[in-house]
Amino acid sequence: MATNAGTGLDRWTGRPVSGWDHVVLCLQAIFSTPFGARVMRRWFGSLIPNMLGKNIEPNTLLRFFTALYAALNFEPRFALTKINILSTPDDLRAGMLRLELVGQYRPRAHLGDFTVEGGKRLVLAANDNTTTIMDAA
Repeated sequence: MATNAGTGLDRWTGRPVSGWDHVVLCLQAIFSTPFGARVMRRWFGSLIPNMLGKNIEPNTLLRFFTALYAALNFEPRFALTKINILSTPDDLRAGMLRLELVGQYRPRAHLGDFTVEGGKRLVLAANDNTTTIMDAA
């Protein structure tokens, strides 16, 4: 098994993180950053923050999935294979969307080694104001 090359600091606790935890932090940053928000990296981020607060209907949901998939191009260590909708119809009517993202964890993909270490899943929650990763395993 290859060693994990991605390391960094947790943005809330300041503690060092590596491996899958680092990927989760990176995905959270990508999903919550609109394009153009970072001065020296204007191309970094996603269209997801611009879509928050829109009515959840089939066309909007399809655009959200497309924005989500495009945002994942910034994090090669997680390769998306499936999206499951976890929200009930009542949750959707209230504007709360919960998704399960299922994919493959490739710890050294950002270095060109696309060896899969195993399957991983994320639970993503979106509402009027924010997108949050609720659970990651």
